Amino acid sequence: MIETFTDGDLCLLIDARGRHYLVDLHESGSFQYHAGVLGHDEIIGTPPGTVYRASGGSRLVAVRPRLVDYILKMPRGAQVVYPKDLGALIHWADIAPGHVVAEAGTGSGALTMALLRAVGPTGSVLSVERRPDHLAHARKVISRFLGGIPDNLRMVEGEIESVLGELEVDRVILDLPEPWAAVGAVVRSLAPDGILAAYLPTVPQVMHLQDELRRVRRFVGVETIELLIREWRFEGRSVRPASQMVGHTGFLTFARITAEELSLDADDPADEAGPSLA
Repeated sequence: MIETFTDGDLCLLIDARGRHYLVDLHESGSFQYHAGVLGHDEIIGTPPGTVYRASGGSRLVAVRPRLVDYILKMPRGAQVVYPKDLGALIHWADIAPGHVVAEAGTGSGALTMALLRAVGPTGSVLSVERRPDHLAHARKVISRFLGGIPDNLRMVEGEIESVLGELEVDRVILDLPEPWAAVGAVVRSLAPDGILAAYLPTVPQVMHLQDELRRVRRFVGVETIELLIREWRFEGRSVRPASQMVGHTGFLTFARITAEELSLDADDPADEAGPSLA
């Protein structure tokens, strides 16, 4: 059975030109834009996908916002991890239902919501934010989309190094200006075969983190990636890439923890045969 829109729901209105408008539905409320007015009461009680006409005659379609829609439209107290990076982060860090994940740097809560979806109701997320204003803002943003703070989300003000303590977690996600400072705490808390992931905007930060990961000699499979997205336009027989694209937003670094400290490269016997080309 399709659930109809109700009072208090989030709704995404899409106009004839594909522009998106995020609306909180309230009885007797109204959505006003350049092409007219549409009363919320016309939407409440109807199913997603319904087509309406604003007072000026323009078409509007109401759908439930995807998480990606919400992240791009929600108010921001801090820079968000963009959707193009969220998908890669979830999969490269191999975050799955049932995992216990610690996140350092709640920010505006975009990554927190993506992590909650990935771990499912059987997993849990610990989100740590050093700034109380960012934490308060993230609580509002998350509650607005999810209808409240889920029981499997713990949001804490503080530093990840002290909050982790003796906890054991499956994954740690660092969205911090200086994630290398938290590597020691991550080593103590990551479960066997655990994965560390970090989101950083600049090359010097990535280099510093990579240096620290090598220094502690407890990580393998260290890799850094960057994703770029370019849309394509289809207008009749005219097919071309969009003139603008989502370029650099951040670098994603991933590393898997080892059960014991690795030997230095100089201590390892050389592979005289060299790599196989097969």
